[in-house]
Amino acid sequence: MPIPDFQSFLLPVLQLAGDGAEHSLEEARNVLAEKFTLTAEERAELLPTGRQRRFDNRVSWAKVYLHRSGLLSSRRRAHFEITDRGRQLLSERPERIDIARLREFPEFQEFHAAGRRPDPGPTPAPSAQDETPEEIIEGAFQSIRAEIVSELLARVKSNPPNFFENLVVELLLKMGYGRNRAEAGRAIGGAGDEGIDGIISEDRLGLDTIYIQAKRWDGNVGRPEIQKFVGALHGKRARKGVFITTGSFSTEARDYVSRIDPRVVLIDGRQLAEYMLDLNIGVTIKTTYEIKRIDSDYFIEE
Repeated sequence: MPIPDFQSFLLPVLQLAGDGAEHSLEEARNVLAEKFTLTAEERAELLPTGRQRRFDNRVSWAKVYLHRSGLLSSRRRAHFEITDRGRQLLSERPERIDIARLREFPEFQEFHAAGRRPDPGPTPAPSAQDETPEEIIEGAFQSIRAEIVSELLARVKSNPPNFFENLVVELLLKMGYGRNRAEAGRAIGGAGDEGIDGIISEDRLGLDTIYIQAKRWDGNVGRPEIQKFVGALHGKRARKGVFITTGSFSTEARDYVSRIDPRVVLIDGRQLAEYMLDLNIGVTIKTTYEIKRIDSDYFIEE
């Protein structure tokens, strides 16, 4: 039989987790392959890139969508377990779970909006038929990007403080700040000085200095924390500062920095992960697609 679309896997994956135990993606694939009586050849079918099995890809996306809907949680890579919301949904004995059902949950709506695409599978969903091929590709790209950014941030938060300090060094160097790694490594980390965790040269010549606050934080960083940092900058007669956190910033904090001198840039956890993705920090290139157009100069025009 043809491999079912990934939405057909949503309910079976959630039912597998219904026993309350932690399950692996590999276990889910074996269970689903047996449930849908897939042959070894069908399980081995590859996506057009030839780099991933179609069946594995669809099961993975089913897990991602359930996770982003708050129906599953994950404490480690490629594993999952049911949440209270997931148990509640199963208690309603649904005959099917699809994207329309997942849209009931605000977390999924936010995640889905980031991708701007109803279906990440290889075949466009009916509601996407009015999109151009370029729009479909871009939507799929944004869905994948949103998932990687979320996983990058989770990985950063789960690592020890010295990892975060090294990451800040790596990020700023990749952005072109600092003279070299040795200087940047000495500048960031330690106990801090009056609300300042480190300094780094704005350029290779060292003509100006940027002061840094790097804070691992789970929730919102409010205006009081930013005011402390700004006070430290004033004490150093500094003109520029960067506040980097794994959390987020309150509206009041962002409004405050927009109206002050010195200039302070706020980088929250999601922006940090997006910079990591853009600068190839903690990620590797899996597949590259080229979109080509006709070179009209090549052809003879009458």
